Amino acid sequence: MDAVIRPETPHDADAVRAVHLAAFPDEPVVADLPARLRERVAPLECLGVVAEVDGAVAGHVQLSHGWVDARERLVDIYVLAPLGVHPDHQRIGLGGALVRAALDAAAAAGVPYVVLEGDPGYYRRHGFVPGVELGLRRPSLRIPTPASQAVALPAREAWMTGTIVYAEVFWAHDAVGLRDPSLAEYEHALGTG
Repeated sequence: MDAVIRPETPHDADAVRAVHLAAFPDEPVVADLPARLRERVAPLECLGVVAEVDGAVAGHVQLSHGWVDARERLVDIYVLAPLGVHPDHQRIGLGGALVRAALDAAAAAGVPYVVLEGDPGYYRRHGFVPGVELGLRRPSLRIPTPASQAVALPAREAWMTGTIVYAEVFWAHDAVGLRDPSLAEYEHALGTG
């Protein structure tokens, strides 16, 4: 199967929404995030990448503006969320290809970090480490420490440490961290609860 990884265009909006609805059937708020984040005026342009299979969008990842609240000043960073692959195309490497493309785009934009919350086992394969290892504090106590992850990019400087700050859109959609009982189950699985 041939996949094409390319920048998202405005014409992809409906297909991107459909991918996230299929990938997260129990969390429809995820499908709303890309459009809401694109509407936001921010210092860094929102960047999306899609994976096409047979001419149809099968996966999507988005980078949106966030900050590190460093002692010296606020530092502009990218937050990687959401990442979704249609269930018909999962487990064939599309997610990893999307993450790599997003990291390349973030490095080209000159940001020092890409941060996310997610499964450490999955994202470790793509260069992410717990943010705490880079001097970054998680933006919410509802994100287990190992799940608050980051990649340091070439623009990173040693002083760029502090608290990760997400855009208001994530908070307005209650799309930060996990709520109990899911949080307790995830912490137990990670051995951190």
